[in-house]
Amino acid sequence: MTLHSIVIQKLLSTKAHVGRQVATHHFKLYTYGFRNRMAIIDSDKTLICMRNALNFIGSLVRQKGRFMFVNTNWLFDEIIEEMTKKIGCYSPSATALWKMSGILTNSGSPKKFRSRHKRLCFGPTQPPDCLVVIDTERKSSVIMEADRLQIPIVALVDSSMPLEIYKRIAYPIPANDSVHFVYLFCNLITKTFLYEQKRLAASTNAVAIKEELPKSQPREGLDQVEQTKSNDVLKREVLLVSYESLAPMPNGIAEIRTILDKLVVLKFNGDLGTSMDSNGPKSALKVCGDSKVLDLFVEQIESLNAKYGCNVPLILLDSDETHDETLKAVRQYKTRIDVHSLLQGQKLPLDTSQKSREDDDDLYNSEHGPVLLSLLTGGSLDVLLSKGREFALVIGSDNVAAVIDPQILNYLIQDKIELCMEVTPTSAFELNNSSYSTPQKCQLADIGLNSSDSPMDKFKFSDTRSLWVNLTAVKRLVDTDTLKTENSSLSEDKSCDQMHKQKTAVGSMIKFFDRPVGIIVPHSRSLQLSSTSD
Repeated sequence: MTLHSIVIQKLLSTKAHVGRQVATHHFKLYTYGFRNRMAIIDSDKTLICMRNALNFIGSLVRQKGRFMFVNTNWLFDEIIEEMTKKIGCYSPSATALWKMSGILTNSGSPKKFRSRHKRLCFGPTQPPDCLVVIDTERKSSVIMEADRLQIPIVALVDSSMPLEIYKRIAYPIPANDSVHFVYLFCNLITKTFLYEQKRLAASTNAVAIKEELPKSQPREGLDQVEQTKSNDVLKREVLLVSYESLAPMPNGIAEIRTILDKLVVLKFNGDLGTSMDSNGPKSALKVCGDSKVLDLFVEQIESLNAKYGCNVPLILLDSDETHDETLKAVRQYKTRIDVHSLLQGQKLPLDTSQKSREDDDDLYNSEHGPVLLSLLTGGSLDVLLSKGREFALVIGSDNVAAVIDPQILNYLIQDKIELCMEVTPTSAFELNNSSYSTPQKCQLADIGLNSSDSPMDKFKFSDTRSLWVNLTAVKRLVDTDTLKTENSSLSEDKSCDQMHKQKTAVGSMIKFFDRPVGIIVPHSRSLQLSSTSD
C-alpha cells in the first residue's frame, strides 16, 4: 500500500467525501458524481487543496503573520480552543471581533468604542493577514468584509456553497465539515505552525550565535589555514536571477523545437530506497497512485516531444546496484522516448562508423559535477555534441519535482550562459527578503545542499540538485585537462569542507566556467525524496 493510499483512506474515514444533496455548478470540479442522492467529493482534490492551504499558512508563519480563526459551531469550540492555545493564537476577544458589523473594514471603531467602555477588552485593531473559517456556511458576513479588506481566506466549502461566497475564498478546501475532518484539519494546522515556528526559532538562534562568534576567543592557526584553503571556492560569486524575470518563450512551435533539440537530460539513478524499506532503485518507488518516480520524468519528456515535435533524450546514470533493474524498466520506455541506461563512467553507444574514444578515467563517484565529468570524459561528450546536443540538464537522484523548462534553456542560449544552477530561498532568508525581482550576486558559500543531515539556517539559498551545463564549455575544459588537474588536487585533500563542496551542484568546478548563474525557482520545483514522510 502506497503512502498516497493511506492518506486517502484517512480522509475517507473522516467522511470528508460526503457532500450535500445539491451540488452547485462551480463545485462540480471537486465532485465525482452523486450516490444515494448525495454529492461525492473527490478526496484527491480535497488533499491537493488542503496541501495548498497549509503551504500558504506555513509561509505566513515564517513571516510572523497574524491569523484570525472564525467559528460559531459549538461542536468545534473545544477543537479550535485547543489548537489556538498550542500555536499561540488563543485570543477569544480578537476571534469574536467579527461579530460586530464592519469590525474588519472600520478599524477605528473599536478604539472609539473602547474609550467609552473601558471595562471591555478588545483584541488588536490591526486586520489579520489570514482568515481561517471553519464553518463557512454561517460566515457570509465575515467573508464579505475580509474580501473588501483584501484579506486572504482559507475556508472549508461544501457542495451547496453559493458562487457569491465561493469566489471570495482564496484557498477553498472542498470537504464535509464533520467533527472528525475538522479535528484532522486543525491537527494539520497545529503541526504546520509548530514546525515553522521551530525552524524560525532555530534560524534566529543561528543568527544570534553567528553575531557572538567574533567576541569569542580567536581560532587556532590550523583552523585559519583550513579556512584559507576553502576561500578560493567559497568566495566565488554567482549571479542570481528570479525565474519571473526571464525572457518569455518564442511564440512559434518551430522555434521552441529548435531550442529543445539542443538539450539532453541526465538523471542520476544510483540511489537505493533502503531508507524507505525498499531494496530496489529509488526511482522505482510509487509516489502517486501507480506512477513511479521515473514515470514522472518519462511522461514529462513525452509531453514535450508530443507538443513541440522534438526528441529530447534521457540518459539514466546507474550504479552497480540499480543498473540491472533499471534496464528492465527502460525496455518499457523505449517505445515512448529516446532513453538510455548507463553505468557511471560507461560510454554512450556510438554509431558503427564512429570510433570510440579510449579513456579509462574513473575520477569521481559523487553526484552532479563530479559524476557528470566522469560520464563526459568517457567518450559520450563527443557523441552528444555530434548529435547537436549543446546543453545538458543534470537532475539529482532525490529531486522528484524537477521541471524540464524550455524557458530556462532559451535564457541560457540567448545570454550565452555556460553553467546554471536552480536554487530556492531558505526560510531564514525569506524573512528579510520578500522580492527577488532584481538580479543579485551571491557567494557559493551561501548556497547549501538541502538535506536532513545538515541544517539550512546558515544558508541563504538551497540547491535543488538541478544543474544546466553547456557541453561545449565542458568540451573545452576536457581538451585542456583543466578538470582533470582540479580533480588531482581535490583527491589529495579530503577535508570535510571540500567533501561538502563536492556534494553541491557545482562544487569547486564553478570557477572554470564563464558567467555562472543561478535561477531562483519556486519551492514546488524542489521535492527531495529521502524518507517515507516525503
